[in-house]
Amino acid sequence: MSVTTNDRGQQNMWATEPRMYVDPATESSSYVTHNEKAEKLNGRLAMVGIVFGLFSYAITGNFYFGLA
Repeated sequence: MSVTTNDRGQQNMWATEPRMYVDPATESSSYVTHNEKAEKLNGRLAMVGIVFGLFSYAITGNFYFGLA
């Protein structure tokens, strides 16, 4: 613990911070979390949906072949 004293003589006790350690084996760039995978898939499917909507509009004049 580290103790600090102010000008009135009051003391504050602060917990000692632990030393940070990062394991280099887990910090590789190939480690991808579930959230990162889900966000990539969501973005790719959104792009496919937009292209599909533009394609159907070019062919029929309606977005998504008139389903919406």
